[in-house]
Amino acid sequence: MKYKASSIQLPEPFSMSEMIGYLTRSANECLFYVEADNVYRMIRVENEPVLVEITCRNDELEVWILDGIPPTKSVRVTVDGYVRDWFDLDRDLRPFYRQMEHCPYVSGLGRDHTGLRIVGVPDLFEALCWAIVGQQINLAFAYTLKRRFVETFGECLRLNGKEFWLFPSPETIANLSVAELRSIQFTSRKSEYVLEVAKRMTEGTLSKTSLMQSGDFKAAERDLVKIRGIGPWTANYVLMRCLRDPSAFPIEDVGLHNAVKERLGINRKPTLDELRAIASKWTGWEAYATFYLWRSLYHTFRCRD
Repeated sequence: MKYKASSIQLPEPFSMSEMIGYLTRSANECLFYVEADNVYRMIRVENEPVLVEITCRNDELEVWILDGIPPTKSVRVTVDGYVRDWFDLDRDLRPFYRQMEHCPYVSGLGRDHTGLRIVGVPDLFEALCWAIVGQQINLAFAYTLKRRFVETFGECLRLNGKEFWLFPSPETIANLSVAELRSIQFTSRKSEYVLEVAKRMTEGTLSKTSLMQSGDFKAAERDLVKIRGIGPWTANYVLMRCLRDPSAFPIEDVGLHNAVKERLGINRKPTLDELRAIASKWTGWEAYATFYLWRSLYHTFRCRD
């Protein structure tokens, strides 16, 4: 049986095809599954795994709960909130597109990919782990490490011949050793960083709520970079994908450098000063401009995050 959790009225503009294009950029993704433009994902609701199906019908997203008892109102609200956050549905993109029209090098991206929204990582632990795993390695290997991490320590639901995985909880990871993470090819340093984050979250000294309680994204960034293994790039990546700061700017991101290099038509990486000068036209929307520049690289390589 499946049960309808919600129908979400889609904002304008929104493009499910653009969202699907992003979600399917890597064949090695293990946390969600796309089939016939339906998106399937396991999420944790009231400490229980719940499998959801997301389908676009005209101007609505229909969200269904699969393989479970009829959901309570609180479960429906949680699932609805997760999908809204994941697809950034409460963001008004019209000011972004107006600003993009006057930005050199990126003005055409808004027209080419209208309706693309930043696909988020609503869970803070997942966002931090994914950013740490991806430090200083190519994206293909980062996906391999994430799959090993999830399939070794996460929870799995098997339904109709398919496996659906839930990202490991911080409580599970906090009880591991460096050696156990090293066994799936994490470096010693990355193992230590992930364990540190897991322990902080388990102890309650780090949470999405605490980072956002003041409503000050700069304060959240300062708090994040105090944690061992989290530098400005990692902090801004988390601000962009999880905390939803539209002005987050991972300026040291290699994919961003490659995209700007291509747009400028130069045979070298842009300098940080050049990037700051270009990004001065994106003020307030740096995260979205970065996301759209990543999108511009899809013809070069299929995998960009």
